[in-house]
Amino acid sequence: MKQKQSGFTLIEIAIVLVIIGLLLGGVLKGQELINSAKVKNLATDFKNVPIYIYAYQDKYRALPGDDKAADTHLAVSGVTVTITNGDGNGVIGGAWDASSGESFQFWQHIRLAGIAPGTTTTTDNAYIPTNTIGGTIGITNSTSNNPITGLRGSYIVCSASVPGKFAKQLDIAMDDGNTAAGSMMAAVSGTAAATATASIGDDSPYNVCMGF
Repeated sequence: MKQKQSGFTLIEIAIVLVIIGLLLGGVLKGQELINSAKVKNLATDFKNVPIYIYAYQDKYRALPGDDKAADTHLAVSGVTVTITNGDGNGVIGGAWDASSGESFQFWQHIRLAGIAPGTTTTTDNAYIPTNTIGGTIGITNSTSNNPITGLRGSYIVCSASVPGKFAKQLDIAMDDGNTAAGSMMAAVSGTAAATATASIGDDSPYNVCMGF
């Protein structure tokens, strides 16, 4: 006699497909929430730097990094790091990603002032702050060190290695949605030309800079 073969019914198959669909939907939604959180963290980095500058100016009547009396202002009991003064010309000198100079010592000044968290030892690997992607964050001026042609502002803060999809979301949330114009622009690392929104690759890394 032939044995009766058993198999899945259409209802059972339908249930399995529904479960798989729900699982995939949950994974995609979870990834969307993670990406949204990363964009918010990136935006917070840009918003915090102006706060640091204005808080330091209000406290010492000088720019962090450019403060010519930083060694006096920031010398407190227990501080053993070397504090380097700026030239006091009213400009945060140096490229945003410099490894010395005023834009570099900017981070030490605001941390010693108690305005921002982080190490004050300039040789520490964690001295230069990083964004949620792991790219470096830096500040400069638009007078002589403008990282992206046409970007305007007394000060410019940049965040490196930002995926294109995040760069576009940032520009929509904080500017005009055009990554090649306005107060926020995106450019390929090593170039000074802004990349138009239509040419942004979602998974390609960009330097995103904001002037204020």
